[in-house]
Amino acid sequence: MSDDPHRDSTRRRFLQTGTGLATAALLAGCLGGSGTGDGTPTDDPTSTAPPETTAGSTSESTTEESTDQRGPHSVTMEPVGTVEFESVPETWVANNGSWADMGVALGLEPPKALWLTGRYHTQYYDSIDGVSVDKSDMVSLYQSGVSKELFYSLDADVHVMDPNFLMNRFNGWDEGDVAEVEEQIAPLFGNCIYAQHYPWHSDYRYYSLYEGFEKLARVFQRTDRYEAFEAVHDEFQSNLAPHVPTQGERPEVAVLWGVGDAPEQFYPYIIGEGTGFKHLRDLRVRDALASTNIRDFHGSRAAIDIETLFEVDPPVLMLRGYETKTETEFQSTVVASLEDHPTASELTAVQNGDVYRAGGLYQGPITNMVLTERTASQLYDVDEELFDRQRVAEIVAGDI
Repeated sequence: MSDDPHRDSTRRRFLQTGTGLATAALLAGCLGGSGTGDGTPTDDPTSTAPPETTAGSTSESTTEESTDQRGPHSVTMEPVGTVEFESVPETWVANNGSWADMGVALGLEPPKALWLTGRYHTQYYDSIDGVSVDKSDMVSLYQSGVSKELFYSLDADVHVMDPNFLMNRFNGWDEGDVAEVEEQIAPLFGNCIYAQHYPWHSDYRYYSLYEGFEKLARVFQRTDRYEAFEAVHDEFQSNLAPHVPTQGERPEVAVLWGVGDAPEQFYPYIIGEGTGFKHLRDLRVRDALASTNIRDFHGSRAAIDIETLFEVDPPVLMLRGYETKTETEFQSTVVASLEDHPTASELTAVQNGDVYRAGGLYQGPITNMVLTERTASQLYDVDEELFDRQRVAEIVAGDI
């Protein structure tokens, strides 16, 4: 990197066209929080959402190259529009573990930075021989704010994140800052796909996990690995289907973010779209909170107490915020505290031993299969491997 942080952008290996930045400029406004590790939800429960703004959708190009090539190529994704790359990026920064895991699946070097590295749960790879990620040198972009100088020092070839997320998750960046990063360093290319609740995301499309995965594969010109993973996922879904009960026999599940190791407050999550709920949608669970008066955390920013939870008394509790703990640690701290609590101990889920970790918010193609299999074991007593781990490792290694 040059000593001048505002160096000539012509040395960068990309050109950006389309309406991405213009769309981003119309959508600025919402403030969000940080959180660290798994201790608090991704969104700050004390923040409030602003009035929604209006922006048009970006029409996607149908002229993208379908064959991998090492030279110039372009990829289109809302809200960034069409990004033209003069060659395949080598270094990158990602928004979260969803995109980082896609990169692992494509056999890429890990991203140099994530929004919060503590929320990228690389222990999910432990059950797959030949797949591992060392994130010891990975940098958190959010450090009581986000510094443009950090982007300059990282000097990545592409930033895989939604520009609207960067402008709206905390008070500090605007469209001029985004434009500077894109012009002086490298483009932003991404869409906030892990959940579907941000008001600034209401006027352009979301992508499913595999739609986003395919877009990233085009950026790095590794669509052969994407297609191989798609086949693994199809087989995984076929293996899973016989284990999913009929509708009337599917469990009612309440998904909550527990506050602390001895939780007495919980942030409720209504199961919805987005990659963060894919494992629960694929398992066809019924949402115990959806028909109650309890409002989703994303809309209310409000917690509920154990007494309110007792009024609902869900048969199964799936608790987020504890993925850094092993199952044994989770049982000996969080579950034990509920069992010792005078009210929580009367919950049906606690009495029946149906309190589980809910899985992370940020799921990619590999971590989603790991979490879905884990949850199938918890809810449906599945005791077999549902996806081909050897094949996953082969694809990651480039053995297509």
